[in-house]
Amino acid sequence: MTLAARRWAIVPAAGQGSRFGAALPKQYTPLHGRPLLSWTLAALLAEPRIDGIVVSLAHGDNHWQGLPEFSNPRVRRCTGGTRRENSVVNGLGALEGDARDTDWVLVHDAARPCLRRNDLELLFDTLDADAVGGLLAVPVSDTLKRADREQRVSETVARDGLWRALTPQMFRYGLLLRALRLCMERDRPVTDEASAIESLGLQPRLVCGRADNIKVTNPEDAALAEAILRPEKP
Repeated sequence: MTLAARRWAIVPAAGQGSRFGAALPKQYTPLHGRPLLSWTLAALLAEPRIDGIVVSLAHGDNHWQGLPEFSNPRVRRCTGGTRRENSVVNGLGALEGDARDTDWVLVHDAARPCLRRNDLELLFDTLDADAVGGLLAVPVSDTLKRADREQRVSETVARDGLWRALTPQMFRYGLLLRALRLCMERDRPVTDEASAIESLGLQPRLVCGRADNIKVTNPEDAALAEAILRPEKP
């Protein structure tokens, strides 16, 4: 009898957020008085079809101890790495013995606190029988310009067929581990998991998600995330 695939989530949270310019690592920036990472984990924990979550933390990170989500039995932690792919591979290693090669793994940015449950449901339903896996993404709607070295427009880039990659990105455990290890062996930086899968000659599926699933990179993004997450008035 074939066992049903389970779903696991990995949240790489070992970065220091140097571009954010704050005293705390970016993932602990308060949004409505609650750490950004807490919002992110709560969004994943709200989906009961996720069997477990691994958070890859920086060595010596003691800030996580104040997050209530870490007392949830579905959440575990591991030590991350200096690059995204190292943190994700370490997270996959933390699932060894529990996850099967055919299980699904969702990788979600720690700095995306505005994930909606209906986007997760759409991702699960769309990719359930997909042979490769895929990612949440949004079609590009802005006009795109390519700049020269003096930051003048060198050309206008056609936006037809261009999408902005979001997370979670969801692939089978064994396939994702193989793709990431190959990139690491070739010293090829991985900006997202889909690009690692592409290095195997495969084509991940694009699943249209919400544009407000933003990534917090600078203080302006944090203000926008607070606006998105603002509690509704009774």
